[in-house]
Amino acid sequence: MRGTAQRRGSDPNDDFWTWRGQMYRLAMSLTPASIESISRVAFRELHRAGIRTVGEFHYIHHQADGTPYGDRTMLSDAMIRIAREEGLRVSLLRVAYHRAGPGRAAEPGQRRFCDANVDDVLRDVDRLRARWSKDPDVRIGIAPHSVRAVPPAWLAPLAEHAKKYGMPFHMHVAEQEREIHECIAETGKRPVELLADLGVLGDRFVAVHATNVMPHEARLLGEARAFACVCATTERDLGDGLPDLGSLRQHGVTLCTGIDSHVITDPIDDLRALETHERLRTKTRVTFQGSTSPAEQLWLEGSKNGSKACGFDEGVDARGASSPPSEDEGPTIEIDETHPTLALVEKENLLDAIVFSGHPGIVKS
Repeated sequence: MRGTAQRRGSDPNDDFWTWRGQMYRLAMSLTPASIESISRVAFRELHRAGIRTVGEFHYIHHQADGTPYGDRTMLSDAMIRIAREEGLRVSLLRVAYHRAGPGRAAEPGQRRFCDANVDDVLRDVDRLRARWSKDPDVRIGIAPHSVRAVPPAWLAPLAEHAKKYGMPFHMHVAEQEREIHECIAETGKRPVELLADLGVLGDRFVAVHATNVMPHEARLLGEARAFACVCATTERDLGDGLPDLGSLRQHGVTLCTGIDSHVITDPIDDLRALETHERLRTKTRVTFQGSTSPAEQLWLEGSKNGSKACGFDEGVDARGASSPPSEDEGPTIEIDETHPTLALVEKENLLDAIVFSGHPGIVKS
């Protein structure tokens, strides 16, 4: 997709939905071999950029016409295998998808994402859990794509299954205003209100994007000790808008970061955007007001919180060449303190400089 969606098309109202159409056309053309090739490139780039734990929001399951492969989890298993080969811990978030929207059958470009019923989803999840249960660097989670793509009747059984086995539960939430309007028309509730009423929210629930979450919805997420995964570089590229991160923080929502569309792979950019985008939204300097420094909080949110959102307890620590890892810590990345980006930085300001001035080039591969 890189480079193919950066020019205005013939539609004068070029927006998220026109981009989605381009993405669907690409998805329809993929084969198992090309999916494996693309995934290896993506995972390799993530590793070189400093990522050590990935949540793979995976929803290409079937053949282009929607017919399942003989091995229904073939593509999911391939994602896990390739991530591990490229040095990543992986949480395979098996996506549930059923429809184009309330009252609308799946479009042709969505059919390979879709399942006929919720039991098919749960059987695939259980098969993946059994197959990968002995690998400490693999987690399996459930990911209903969105209130747009999954009927309300599916949400409770999916959430109950995730809670029964302690699995991560990820879902696109309030990324687009149209999604909210359609949810209200179908259920009379905004997305987070609906999820709360259905008992879906909890401390394993991850609201991906949360771009258009209202303060009272942030309170519902916070009361459930849920996560919000902000994918700033993608939201910026798609023109989604700026989420009210101040409200999410105020209500105790656990923030973490993601990449989503891979328009650019720069986890440090996604990390600092939790602060810098909030500065743009509020027209304020240094919006974070906690007891730690902004950089310390952002590193926590981008590493440990992200790992926990994917079902792993340990985050990713950064160290210089002179700081060997301890035996009980999780994955580490090594930062090149001699890189021109950091060469003149005082030691006491190193983390601040990494977070607010850094880029993948400062990570030693």
